[in-house]
Parts: sequence; C-alpha cells; structure tokens
Amino acid sequence: MTTITSRGTVRIDTEACKGCELCITACPPRVLTMGGDLNRAGFHSPLLEPGCTGCAACLFVCPDFCFEVYRYDQPVVTEVAS
Repeated sequence: MTTITSRGTVRIDTEACKGCELCITACPPRVLTMGGDLNRAGFHSPLLEPGCTGCAACLFVCPDFCFEVYRYDQPVVTEVAS
C-alpha cells in the first residue's frame, strides 16, 4: 500500500466527454482510466480511481471542460494499492 496526501479531487461530467483520453495521459498520479460504459453521445469516458491529488492536470488538458476540481480545507491522507 502507498499513502497519498490529497489536496482535493475532481468531478467528471461523463456526458460532456468525447473520449479523447488526454486526461488519462496528463494525470500525474495515474488515477484516471478509460471506462467501458458509453455516454449518451456514444463515447467512453474516464473513471476516477482512488488517489486523486487534486492537481488539476486533467482540467487543464480537457478540450471539453469535463472536469471540476474541488479543494479540501485540510489535506486528506488515503492509502492506495501500489
């Protein structure tokens, strides 16, 4: 197990996603993976796995504005599989 200190997390608007996967490659903690379900437009969208640090890299690369970043008042410590 690895301990991650998180300053925040993200919310993904899966219906706005067009499946470009830019967020997945931009994610430093590698907690975004492409999901198998399709949205109403027929695109796969990313899934958020435990360990998000709230860095906002996904927000900055997303051409469809699918991400909202939320900051915690106090950092949260999470244990994730290595």
